Amino acid sequence: MEQQIARYFELKQLLKQAEEEVDRLKAELLAAYEAPGTYVSDEYKLVISVQERRDYDDNRLFHALPDKDVWRLLSKADTTKIAGLVKLSILNEQILNGTYEVRHIPQIRISKK
Repeated sequence: MEQQIARYFELKQLLKQAEEEVDRLKAELLAAYEAPGTYVSDEYKLVISVQERRDYDDNRLFHALPDKDVWRLLSKADTTKIAGLVKLSILNEQILNGTYEVRHIPQIRISKK
């Protein structure tokens, strides 16, 4: 059992190092290729896209909701729950205007040719 614990610890350390290097390389790639698009080299294809994320403000959302019972369904500004309520037509986008800030998150996808 001691050997398994040691191996697990070793792998977690390697995983942490790999994640740190991936983050560093992602930052370097985003600095080199600022605009979203597709970039092709001899062996690889790099696709940079931008994902929109909404950061809801609990207080503004609470005051914007027409029915305070809907707040009980949410209990806090959870983007997944809010998106579900919009799909179910319990909430509409006009009510949500002004209750969130939009962040643009760059995404990187690399594939081998």
